[in-house]
Amino acid sequence: MQRALSFDASPPLTVPLRFLVTAPLFMLLAAAALFWAGPQALHSRWSGSVLALTHLAVIGGLANAMTGALLQILPVATGIRAVATQLTAWVVHGCISLGALLLAIAFWQVSPPLFSSALILLTIGLLWLTIAVLYGAWRDRAHATKGSPTILLAVRLAVIALAITVLFGITLAGSMALGRPLPRSLTNLHAAWGLLGWVGLLVMGISYQVIPMFQVTERYPNFITRWLALITFIILGVLTANNLLAWEGQREANWFIASALLAAYLVYAAVTFDLLRGRKRPKPDTTTLFWRSALASLGLCLPVWLLQIVGVGDFSVLLGILFIVGFAWSAVNGMLYKILPFLLWYNTQRDLMVALPAVPKVKQFLPDEQVRPQVYAHWLAIALLVLASLWPTWFSSVAAIAFAVSVLWLMVHIRQGLRLYLRAQTDIAIALAQRHQSHE
Repeated sequence: MQRALSFDASPPLTVPLRFLVTAPLFMLLAAAALFWAGPQALHSRWSGSVLALTHLAVIGGLANAMTGALLQILPVATGIRAVATQLTAWVVHGCISLGALLLAIAFWQVSPPLFSSALILLTIGLLWLTIAVLYGAWRDRAHATKGSPTILLAVRLAVIALAITVLFGITLAGSMALGRPLPRSLTNLHAAWGLLGWVGLLVMGISYQVIPMFQVTERYPNFITRWLALITFIILGVLTANNLLAWEGQREANWFIASALLAAYLVYAAVTFDLLRGRKRPKPDTTTLFWRSALASLGLCLPVWLLQIVGVGDFSVLLGILFIVGFAWSAVNGMLYKILPFLLWYNTQRDLMVALPAVPKVKQFLPDEQVRPQVYAHWLAIALLVLASLWPTWFSSVAAIAFAVSVLWLMVHIRQGLRLYLRAQTDIAIALAQRHQSHE
């Protein structure tokens, strides 16, 4: 049985749309940055070019997309609204977009003034989002819909993880602004809380709603929705404590804790894959294929991590590609093909009092047969990025081009959906005017 949804609580279309449209632009910038930097960009996770393109993808791309989805899905699925939703959208979108751009340039040029500017903007934007969502959840707790606590738990924990990520980021950006070396333990914790905390937990929480809703599957088992996000958050806390308290067995403990963290995500991947396997529409659509690639990439993280801790080599760049592009961006790309058409359709007929032929159907905004080839381009890009992480000299440029092509293809589809929406608005206005004239 699916949760009751309150579509009347949807924010204005401009609230989520600005985030969802901006996200691919930053992923395209990340691809361009990789092409410009060349093979040396993938030799080490500590190079300025890797840090630049990583933050373009994670903050500019993923954070924008996840924020837009969060502000849209939260009121519809749970009855909870972020405080001053439209103002929050303006402030957060502006701060994280400009902040991500300045931070990437700062990493590229090693510019302390730009680090300071990016730090201010990102702190304002991300903490504003944190406070707006958490206070909104507390304010509207009495109006939360039945079944929403499981989604809200993962969302709350993700937002708290975001706040912790910001605090670590402030410390690290402050070090860069002052020209001091980065403490590697804090850098690792910043990455862990940002990717496995904020991004991972939010994907997890949102999927609890969108997988059953858009993929027509059974709901996630109660023990997963009640405990998995909390267990993941606790393991992140244990990892943090282990890194902040120096002791003789810290390195080995880190390996064990990180393996447990990845195992928690593997449980999520296995359960989600099983739900998709038993979906009520046997033929997979494009979003199903994106979800499968996301789960496969997530599953590959564990063996790669095990190879790293036994000393086979340094696979940190490969792990980043698998999680950021393979898992998170695949999930976001797939969700865009469901969330965006539904939003455009809903807002096309939202205020209509009568049914009109001029209103397109949901499937007409982004037809599945039209968008499906992009998933193949995405798969090729992931494969080439994986190869580029292992043999940068041979594959970095072609991987950057392939990823750019995939993202550009997505942007073309988004543009087509928006053009149909605008054309439908014009057709509806004409139809309503003709209807009014016929009644006079």
